[in-house]
Amino acid sequence: MSIRNVTEIVEPVYVMEGAGVRLRRTIATDYLDYLDPFLLFDHFGSRDPQDYLAGFPLHPHRGIETVTYMLSGNVNHKDSMGNSGTIGACDVQWMTSGSGILHEEMPQEPEEGKLEGFQLWVNLPAKLKMTHPRYQEVKASQIPEITLFEGVQVKIIAGELNGVKGPVTEIFADPEYLDVSLEARSSFEHNLPQWHTVFAYVFEGEGVFDEEGTLVSATNLVIFGDGESIKVHTENKPLRFLLISGKPLNEPIARYGPFVMNTPEEIEDALRDLQKGTFVK
Repeated sequence: MSIRNVTEIVEPVYVMEGAGVRLRRTIATDYLDYLDPFLLFDHFGSRDPQDYLAGFPLHPHRGIETVTYMLSGNVNHKDSMGNSGTIGACDVQWMTSGSGILHEEMPQEPEEGKLEGFQLWVNLPAKLKMTHPRYQEVKASQIPEITLFEGVQVKIIAGELNGVKGPVTEIFADPEYLDVSLEARSSFEHNLPQWHTVFAYVFEGEGVFDEEGTLVSATNLVIFGDGESIKVHTENKPLRFLLISGKPLNEPIARYGPFVMNTPEEIEDALRDLQKGTFVK
């Protein structure tokens, strides 16, 4: 079975989004526009409330799915469909914006520690761009965590590992979203569909991500080349990373802020709907 080698290591850039939230961004930058079908990847986290309390006031989305995975802290959310609630530590919100939704996400200051999490944007194919919006909100208790070997633990958000399936289902890109933790001097090998785009995001420690000895430390994104599996091991330090894969759409992309469609004309339609007040059906 062929092992995927690392083709690129991407360092994050700091950006300000929303009303003034400081983020580390690795996908949707001048360096890396997108990684089909993934359109954006952000890592937010700080002990300073001024880095995140301004939050993301009411804003629109069309044509994509947004995935929020919290490590610590709480984010309050509400939307134009009447949904509202709080995403807490290790919770996941997988939102299919489809034809259009208005929502807001407002981080809350924790009593102690820091607020930290990730946001991923996944593209929708042309035939589903205008589908009805929906949520999959998953609490931490619903996310299975398995021990593969001594020193190797994996949380399965989407996809399947050793016959255990993650709670997020019915996503067109057939994604896999794993949170992998390795103690020092441990190893992890995992088979993936050969045609999938695969990346990892290291957010704690360091590890070796292929058979060529590519050492990657936090906080960096790892892009893998072709192959049937990935192989990761640690040396003297522990490691924690997200492993994310999905089926490329191979479709044209037209993007403007929170809208991602297939043509510039469709972007113009979205802006026109927003201006006319017909964005949300």
